Amino acid sequence: MLTTIAILLGLFFAMNIGGSGAAASMGISYGSGVVKKGLGLLLCSIAVFLGAWLGGGEVVKTIGSGIVPESTFTAQIALIVIASAALSLFLANIFGIPLSTSEVAVGSVVGAGLVYQSVFAGKLFWIMSFWLVTPIIAFVLAIIASNFLKQKRVKNWVEAPKAAPILSILVVFMGLFEAFSAGMNNVANAVGPLVGAGILSTGNGIFWGGLFVGFGVLLFGRRVLETNGKKITKLRLEEGCIISGTGATIVVLASLFGIPVPLTQITTSSIIGIGFTKEGLKVLKKDIVVRMLTIWIVSPVLSMILTYTLIQLIIEHNGYPIVAMAGVVISVFGVLSLMKGQNRQIKVQQETLKIK
Repeated sequence: MLTTIAILLGLFFAMNIGGSGAAASMGISYGSGVVKKGLGLLLCSIAVFLGAWLGGGEVVKTIGSGIVPESTFTAQIALIVIASAALSLFLANIFGIPLSTSEVAVGSVVGAGLVYQSVFAGKLFWIMSFWLVTPIIAFVLAIIASNFLKQKRVKNWVEAPKAAPILSILVVFMGLFEAFSAGMNNVANAVGPLVGAGILSTGNGIFWGGLFVGFGVLLFGRRVLETNGKKITKLRLEEGCIISGTGATIVVLASLFGIPVPLTQITTSSIIGIGFTKEGLKVLKKDIVVRMLTIWIVSPVLSMILTYTLIQLIIEHNGYPIVAMAGVVISVFGVLSLMKGQNRQIKVQQETLKIK
């Protein structure tokens, strides 16, 4: 019974990953009018499935046995790990905090490892260093590519009418490449614990996980694609190619080494890099930096706390850690609420000054 519930929850989690994260990869193509919504979602679902099926194995191994030993996982623990990751995303949505599914999944696995003191600290440090370094690399690469596009010869070619069809094809290709990379990296978030517990084999995990991530794109991706497409319509096609291509390349390389990385933060860093070439230091606003750091810290910590607490309560029948964990959760959300309140006050004061 527990095994069935764990599988169903993992596959449902995979569908939500497809609907929220993977579908956004075709936003540039849709927002620029190159592809229709239905075709964009269909192409994205195929690409994300192929990415998971053909290249998701290494990250699945990392989530299933690279952060904690396979012996740590049982059907019960796998269920709790997946439920904690899903609950973390649910709570974050209620509070309006964007979280990284990769960071949430890793944090949840670490929470289980802390209970049994079985975390591979070296591997965890290696993964966390990628979380910090990859957005910086994306930022730098976006600046280099943007400056290349500013060269007179390149700029003249891009602005020529004959370049539009080529750029349209290229932006679709880059969007599919980004969806492929999302499948490679994100399928492990849903099925990694199931593979670690021996509930699914690696092959079955990446196949069924990838299939349900693809279903998630088709079922839940419409609103995300609409929102993402509208937000990025101000970007030119060549800039969209830079964003998708940079993010996808970094994520694919990380996936080959079995490292789960935050695609959303990498993409955001690419956008900031393009903005930096246009506006300089103005684009590096304090609230953007704080927001990314908040996601980086809160994503794994929240899921780690939930997993640790649930395992202590349900499996170990130890209620004492709950008091401490509840205090940490209350403190985290309290600080975030205060930060939001201060931001609102600053906006009100700025609007008042403008009126005066």
